[in-house]
Amino acid sequence: MKFEAVTIKDIAKALGLSTSTVSRALRDSYEISPETKKLVLEYAEKINYHPNPIALSLKERRSRSIGVIVCEIANSFFSQTINGIESIAYNNGYNVIIAQSRESFEREVLNLQNLTSRSIDGLIISVSTETTDFSYLKELHQKGFPIVFFDRIVDEIDTHKVIADNYKGAYEATVHLINAGYRRIAAISNPALLSITRERLAGYKAALTDHGIEVNDSLIKYCQHGGMIVSEVEEAVKELFSLPQRPDAIFASADKLTTGCLRILKARGLSVPGDIGLIGFSNTDLTELLDPPLSIIKQPAFEMGEVATNLLLQLIESKRPVTQFETKVLSTELLIRGSTKKKTTKKVSESVGQ
Repeated sequence: MKFEAVTIKDIAKALGLSTSTVSRALRDSYEISPETKKLVLEYAEKINYHPNPIALSLKERRSRSIGVIVCEIANSFFSQTINGIESIAYNNGYNVIIAQSRESFEREVLNLQNLTSRSIDGLIISVSTETTDFSYLKELHQKGFPIVFFDRIVDEIDTHKVIADNYKGAYEATVHLINAGYRRIAAISNPALLSITRERLAGYKAALTDHGIEVNDSLIKYCQHGGMIVSEVEEAVKELFSLPQRPDAIFASADKLTTGCLRILKARGLSVPGDIGLIGFSNTDLTELLDPPLSIIKQPAFEMGEVATNLLLQLIESKRPVTQFETKVLSTELLIRGSTKKKTTKKVSESVGQ
């Protein structure tokens, strides 16, 4: 049996009123008597009537829905950000429609087409690792469609953006490794063109330079899909330990790269931090329960979602075109745990090169 929602016509038929009278009564119009309003409202409550959101959106030219595109909902950083987005949206009467790109440019474009076909009022997006052509977003933005970027932002589109202090977080993580006695510090990162990659590697390099350690490009490896494909991380680790002088620590610049590195190092029989130190960006709640507990740079993911949504709602509800935009930079937190314990003189295991 097909479900059919109750409509204004059903209420009008049951009460012997016109549909226009019922509609005005539900809107609390002054044109309708208190007695008729009471009759309509009580009956609507009795039969659990709710206005059709599609019909309302056509009438008001607003859907009271916002779209969100992230690379992967299962990624703890993005799931926490979505929680922040939904908390603000819900409190302001907006629905949230979530899509994931799986780090695919093609899927990202299809997601946006699907969301805009549903008449969303605005978009919050963190672009995929494959995205280098931003023309589809530029076209929407130039038409006045509200867009807010977070985490992985697009510099060439002038709108609100919300990011973590990636430079400072990476700088502090690298300095911590140096202070713990590590000197050949490798970096495993997202693709070079991503905004977060540029910012985090800049912090990593600056920390090395400020402490008299030469930046060695052979110690920097890139993973096109940011750790989503395990074989890419395996290859990066293999290349690092195939070098004549192997790294004694790894700075991983993304959530899945960090936990992926730990898994791969342990699978190769390496002791962390006995053989190699490890620190990275991660919002996974279980990092302190791992063996060893992971030292991490934690981003304020929930707050980023809240800030991004507030900025988007400002764009959506503004009576005039918005021409002044801002980039909100939120502080990260360095959490020091067992994976970066002070370095000993223990020799790195030969099993890694196999």
